[in-house]
Amino acid sequence: MSSRGDTVDMDDDVAARGAMLAARGVDQAVVIASHDYLRPDGIADNRKVNDDIAAYRRRRPDLFPAAIGIVEPLNGPLGLHELDRCKDELGLHGISFHTRLQGVSLDSRWVRRYLHRMGELGLVPFLHSIGESSAEALWKIDVLAGDFPDLPMIVLDAFSTFEQSLFAPHVAERRPQLVFDTALAHGFSLIQNLITRCGADRVMYGSDLHSSASGIPAVTELSGEILASSLSDADKSAVLGGNAARVLGLPRSADSKP
Repeated sequence: MSSRGDTVDMDDDVAARGAMLAARGVDQAVVIASHDYLRPDGIADNRKVNDDIAAYRRRRPDLFPAAIGIVEPLNGPLGLHELDRCKDELGLHGISFHTRLQGVSLDSRWVRRYLHRMGELGLVPFLHSIGESSAEALWKIDVLAGDFPDLPMIVLDAFSTFEQSLFAPHVAERRPQLVFDTALAHGFSLIQNLITRCGADRVMYGSDLHSSASGIPAVTELSGEILASSLSDADKSAVLGGNAARVLGLPRSADSKP
């Protein structure tokens, strides 16, 4: 499986990713499909990405208890059918939007239509929010969350810039259904500000561990900082796994620990 059109053996990639996660002390992880894929055949390419991420999870359900697919807003109504298939046939737990790579803005009409359908299906939105991208600016997630107050959403990469890191606690305070991941943060202190203001149940660990085929390493590994922080053991456990399990409706091991 590859994000760039090259052939990569899925079993080899699963083994390599498992080894990298083990080296970080990660027992389980939610795996998200890559948005960096070629789309010459439109919805057929989108479906293959979702088929592959579901197959990836099936290789190691003990390591990957949940998989997150993709729908492309530019596929319009065909994406609504793909949402149904992701839920009913593939057993995916959520859908990722990375609109700076999808040709639309996060507040576009089709993103909104997809979010409405996801709420009906019980699929969790994963919304990328790179600070430098106007297409997925955090203020747009703030507006979406206000329009879908009963839909839990996971915000990825919100701590990717210093300015957005300062803004995130204000958004979190207004939108209680949002949970923010730690990927791309350049330190735990700004994340801890959000936890202090809104609680540890609003943050989840994100490894930013890209496909081994992409050659892109994680910017900063924060699990050690989280473990060494002043958070209580219960809060550390929530951030490192419990919150993800809660939002996605996954079983949480009774003997899990931070």
